[in-house]
Amino acid sequence: MTDYIVRATAANNQIRAFAATTRELVEYARTIHNTSPVATAALGRLLTAGTMMGVMMKGEKDILTLQIKGSGPIGGIIVTANSKGAVKGYVHNPNVILPANQYGKFDVAGAIGAGMLTVIKDLGLKEPYVGQIELISGEIAEDLTYYFASSEQVPSSVALGVLMNKDNTVRHAGGFILQLLPQAEEEVIVKLEERIGQLEGITGLLDKGMTPEMILEHLIGDMGMEIMEKYPTAFECNCSKERVESAVVSVGKKEIQEMIDDNEPIEVNCHFCNKHYIFTVDELKNLLARADR
Repeated sequence: MTDYIVRATAANNQIRAFAATTRELVEYARTIHNTSPVATAALGRLLTAGTMMGVMMKGEKDILTLQIKGSGPIGGIIVTANSKGAVKGYVHNPNVILPANQYGKFDVAGAIGAGMLTVIKDLGLKEPYVGQIELISGEIAEDLTYYFASSEQVPSSVALGVLMNKDNTVRHAGGFILQLLPQAEEEVIVKLEERIGQLEGITGLLDKGMTPEMILEHLIGDMGMEIMEKYPTAFECNCSKERVESAVVSVGKKEIQEMIDDNEPIEVNCHFCNKHYIFTVDELKNLLARADR
């Protein structure tokens, strides 16, 4: 299991914690989307957050979507995850090139700009849960920390990191989410705040080769931490020609007829995994018969 998430509790169930290592899946996303370094960092952070937030859901068919829309050159990022550790995502403009920020790090905030973060949870109910906040920094981890506090009323600390090699491949990726549960005592709150305040940054821990278990041990190991579960995580897309056929059918008879009149095969691209699906003119004629408008 190369990429995985651990779930833990500490301080007699007053703290719940998740930590993940996601180098493989972030590198895979970089490869299929051909992302620039700053786009890799932005997408990698949101993929890492998405996979940890996905396993927080309990239902087998629950789906989480994280959507960032910003004024910066990256345009936006969309990540979808399920409760089993599968995650997928893409950025609107994967070729963004920006100089490093004042700390010598990827300028993810500059790439995203001002905008909104939307969290959608499809839990199999009539309507999905939708939470939305204005981005407070565009650095993603800080924005999610604010989201948890304001939309879910769960005091949290989110840390996300992506480190690159000189050849622009992914060296390390991962992160953690620590959350205080409603019964948390003041002493535990103060201790956790102090511990997080002393942290040198998640990228420093990742660069030391620390595993998710080691990261949580470093943060809350002296607070009665207990590892509860370990989940594999991977970049997985559930697209198929059948799903794409349904999407083509949904555009309507007029548009499909225009495609047929062009007398050329069409190519449909999946945004999430960059797979290409070809439909011949004869296949389009079959889809036209299925279209209802």
